Amino acid sequence: MIRWRRGRQETTARVDGRTKRLLTRLRPGEVAVIDHEDLDRVAAEGLIARGAAAVVNASPSITGRYPNLGPLILVRAGIPLVDGIGPLVMRKVKEGTGLRVRDDRIMADGQLVGVGVRQTEQSVIRAMDEARTRLAERFDDFARNTLDYIQRERDLLFGGGGMPELDTDLSERHVLVVVRGTNYREDLAVLRAYISDVKPILVGVDGGADALLEQGYRPRIIVGDMDSVSETALRAGAEIVLHAYPGGSAPGRARLEALGLPFKVVEASGTSEDVAYLLAHEKGADLIVAVGSHGNLREFLDKGRRGMASSFLVRLRVGEILVDAKGVSRMYRGRVRGRDMAILVGAALFSMVVVVAVSEPLQLFLRQLVEMGRQLLFRLGQLF
Repeated sequence: MIRWRRGRQETTARVDGRTKRLLTRLRPGEVAVIDHEDLDRVAAEGLIARGAAAVVNASPSITGRYPNLGPLILVRAGIPLVDGIGPLVMRKVKEGTGLRVRDDRIMADGQLVGVGVRQTEQSVIRAMDEARTRLAERFDDFARNTLDYIQRERDLLFGGGGMPELDTDLSERHVLVVVRGTNYREDLAVLRAYISDVKPILVGVDGGADALLEQGYRPRIIVGDMDSVSETALRAGAEIVLHAYPGGSAPGRARLEALGLPFKVVEASGTSEDVAYLLAHEKGADLIVAVGSHGNLREFLDKGRRGMASSFLVRLRVGEILVDAKGVSRMYRGRVRGRDMAILVGAALFSMVVVVAVSEPLQLFLRQLVEMGRQLLFRLGQLF
């Protein structure tokens, strides 16, 4: 929604400290005002998909801790990115305010509310190059946090302690876990035949439930803290497993209770994606297929130190039955090859010849067509 004031264009602002929550409200042509340090690839792709006119980030979009891809994806998509403005901008800019981004200045209803850094492709690339030199420090943090995670979550990780009983039977079944991450649409499209033939149990991790609905599927189980899944998905009849912090605190609990939806709770310090894998493994799944998951070093770093350790260890734990579908759409693209088409056409022509050869009425019909063609050519010859 774009409004005009004093001859200058102002665009409606959407404001939220959680980017994935903001994406559910952002409309094409609006400005996203976020507080997202080290903007990750998934968030950037979500902002592009929602048609953001510009992105105003209270925090630095790339701190130098590691070479995160989010800022580069945004600027290469032609979306203005102004960051490092400071936390006050989150209070100064209200939801629905008319906002104007002018170079590195942020104007709200005609008043200057913040000045930040206008990022360009060159500035982001320089920051990424500097961050690559600091990866060794990040590995040290990762090693320490991994040991800490093992001590905290030993029972959950190796004994399944704290996992709730499910109404859905996962034993000896294939389980498809969908996270709304990189390439989830492409991978789901390639897996369509697999889903149709095998009929795996469909598990949506937060917004992954909406990803399944977008593709025409209905999730059987939804796992997450319920901050980025739509009410439509929650009311689709799936069994709901609320991911709570250690100690039982769960921001999504109030939402589910307000909607009157039954749910089960699992406490874990890892990510909701990891909880979904552990849940399927503990309940006897024969195979876990991951779509849109975080699998490489850069994506682990995008999740922060805690998320990185959790993902790494959980994948080691369930690795014998985990298949990552990431990149399937790049590895294999269904297409009709020229040789296959020639064989198909040849087989069809051969079938037609055989049918004509054994059918006298068809032979008579074809002779009549040939004769009519000859007469038509004869008359055309006389005219010209």
